[in-house]
Amino acid sequence: MTAHEIDYRIYGEEMQYVEIELDPQEGVVAESGSFMMMDDGIKMETIFGDGSKKDDSFLGKILGAGKRILTGESLFMTAFYNNLNGKRNVSFASPYPGKIIPIDLTAFNGKFICQKDAFLCAAKGVSVGIEFSKKLGRGLFGGEGFIMQKLEGDGMAFVHAGGTTAKKILKSGETLRVDTGCIIGFTQTINYDIEFVGGIKNTIFGGEGLFFAKLEGPGTVYMQSLPFSRLAGRVLASLPKGGKSKEEGSVLGGLGDLLDGDNRF
Repeated sequence: MTAHEIDYRIYGEEMQYVEIELDPQEGVVAESGSFMMMDDGIKMETIFGDGSKKDDSFLGKILGAGKRILTGESLFMTAFYNNLNGKRNVSFASPYPGKIIPIDLTAFNGKFICQKDAFLCAAKGVSVGIEFSKKLGRGLFGGEGFIMQKLEGDGMAFVHAGGTTAKKILKSGETLRVDTGCIIGFTQTINYDIEFVGGIKNTIFGGEGLFFAKLEGPGTVYMQSLPFSRLAGRVLASLPKGGKSKEEGSVLGGLGDLLDGDNRF
């Protein structure tokens, strides 16, 4: 194996974190800001790109860092190494309510394609790159742009998702239509395209967007019930306007503000 062979355990239900067990000299790479805690003796190092041997030259590291800019991520990643003789643990947390999904890349022929913000952490040696869309319609209307992330190698990687997750194994020629934001990721054998919803009423009044993602097998697809963009949209819609609370669920409305003393003159 070119990637480090790590052990792990996932804790929690709705706000999960993954604990990685590192043998001596083993390492793991993670997105900046995902670190939660670590045992004494683990060395933390900020690196360009993903630190894999795939682009080990100086130019390769610069290109790898540039690819991360295209996916909207930081130039840097953080690597954690166990420099002691015994086993040590380091943990990484999901940034919002949902699930952490372990991805064994050897089970998917060494490659998994996921949303730009889905990657959490991976064994040292796993390559975190970009996957360009070759179809114009998918790039313009897919909600994910022309670019998705690709995880390559023979080690373990971890992606996070919002809400509850679903896994579908599609047979050859079998199709699945999904809201574009609800896709977490899929195997490289999946044919991914964008399809217009169709129908004037559906387009104007449906409230579900103009396009689906059309996924055709064979392969495996992972989906999430609560994309972060949907969660953020609901939060923004519920924010008070002009600093005044909406008093959700109150039949008194503004009168309730007067009675509970919230209004200040």
